[in-house]
Amino acid sequence: MVKIYFWANALIYLFFVLWCSFRKEQTSLASGYLNLDNSGWNEYLVIYGGLQLGLAGFFAYLATHAELHRVGVVFSLFIYIGIVAYRLIGIFKFWPVKHVTLGIAFMETLLLLGAIAAYLTLEKGNAL
Repeated sequence: MVKIYFWANALIYLFFVLWCSFRKEQTSLASGYLNLDNSGWNEYLVIYGGLQLGLAGFFAYLATHAELHRVGVVFSLFIYIGIVAYRLIGIFKFWPVKHVTLGIAFMETLLLLGAIAAYLTLEKGNAL
């Protein structure tokens, strides 16, 4: 279950890397970014391309190294608790938001729930 969870993360991030890198105008507008200058485009591609590429690679690495599963699940919990908390606060603060934002929030919530489920399925003998 944990291995599948990590592969799902890797594939989701890889999908977003490709989509945001090759359709930056479409994805940035759908996400609410307007009128980016060259610095803004650079920042957008660094986060939505570079950071997500790094996360895709890291999750793929975790999927292939069982000895790192517990650390990877704990990492996922920290990442997704922060992301989902800020996403929900942002949605409530800036309502109404675009459908893309709601769809991404739903996906992030599923990834958090997956991290919780993965954590609960780990063997009890493994120390954090």
